[in-house]
Amino acid sequence: MYLPQEIIRVKRNGKALNKGQIQNFVDGLVDGNFSDSQVGAMAMAIYLNGMNVDEKVNLTKGMMHSGEVLSWEGYDKPIVDKHSTGGVGDKVSFMLAAIVAACGAYVPMISGRGLGHTGGTSDKLESIAGFDIQPSTNDFKRLVKDVGVSIITQTSNLAPADKRLYGIRDVTGTVESIPLITASILSKKLAAGLDALVMDVKVGNGAMMHTLEDAKALADSIASVANGAGVKTQAIITDMNEILGNSAGNAVEMYETALYLSGEYREPRLHKVVVALACAMIVNSGLAKDNTEARAKIEVALSSGKAAEIFNKMVAAMGGPSDFVENPWGSMQKAEVITDIHATKAGYLSGMNTYAIGMSVVELGGGRTAPGQLVDHTVGFDQVQPLGTKVEVGDVIARVHAKDESAARLASEQYLQALTYSEEQPELSPVIY
Repeated sequence: MYLPQEIIRVKRNGKALNKGQIQNFVDGLVDGNFSDSQVGAMAMAIYLNGMNVDEKVNLTKGMMHSGEVLSWEGYDKPIVDKHSTGGVGDKVSFMLAAIVAACGAYVPMISGRGLGHTGGTSDKLESIAGFDIQPSTNDFKRLVKDVGVSIITQTSNLAPADKRLYGIRDVTGTVESIPLITASILSKKLAAGLDALVMDVKVGNGAMMHTLEDAKALADSIASVANGAGVKTQAIITDMNEILGNSAGNAVEMYETALYLSGEYREPRLHKVVVALACAMIVNSGLAKDNTEARAKIEVALSSGKAAEIFNKMVAAMGGPSDFVENPWGSMQKAEVITDIHATKAGYLSGMNTYAIGMSVVELGGGRTAPGQLVDHTVGFDQVQPLGTKVEVGDVIARVHAKDESAARLASEQYLQALTYSEEQPELSPVIY
């Protein structure tokens, strides 16, 4: 048995923690033997000094076994999931889960809350009136079998050590640590009993990883730890130098999801990411022999309406309406104030400070500045014009959704400050690296 301050001191001094010290830290997360301040200090020590592969594996396995580990014995389809390292406007999980379930996999998706400037999948689903993001484990497993997919938030008995650490990382400036991200993601995913996992590692100014080098390091870290733990894992690096899709917020992203699944509107960059990740999930699950066959299955899942039907079934089974895709605003509240944002310059939109826009959504009330805070699901931005768009002064380049006029004014100013313009057509980042 080690004292918390002894364990913190070892990592503070840049030394490797042994298995016992890591297990003590994990136990302390669950039983409260590590206070919030000690957890914050430990997270900062790991952030500053890193961890070797053995430490990462021990931390991941310790957190995975800190609660229940799901078993899918008797289920006759591959169990597959995806995880994103988070970004602004990243609503990929919703379309992706429905598409992959329509292609013949079971998708038990355990999602997170908003973290730092990035939105949370769970928070977005809670925009829908009545949606129960935290069913019992038995209900979760039944939903996966009946519908093909269920997206829930982390339950108190699934990787509880991570749940506490996740909340403290959010408010202590330690979100971007590769060992902590790896252990956080994989403790939940491995506890979910997956056959295959696809990682969407975001890179850019709106991602946790700002450089391709860092994104590759994280992708390698996750893939090596997960494959080492026996889960077939592939990582794909995608762009987060601008909002993904045309919305950022909770309800506005659920609305965009409905438009995507109905076929009414599919923003090209968002569609590219969804298809790439869906192909990887379908091929790694053995449901298609290659990307060409996987793409054909994805096209059928979308054009036949099967993916939309599955999403509607999931929403209804989890307490929401049965016609969400057809009538999204029937079960979601709109913001008090919805205002156009006008271009202040002429030229091409050439750059976006995506992180700043994510923080603007948080400031509007759409994210958290302390653990456990309530979120305003109505606020955010939509009708976002992508980089490369040619605009004149006064053109509408986005809309802000806010609780009052002064919040809308401030958010509009912040949005405009986050943009840069050029006279020439800018060279845009690839969507998939």
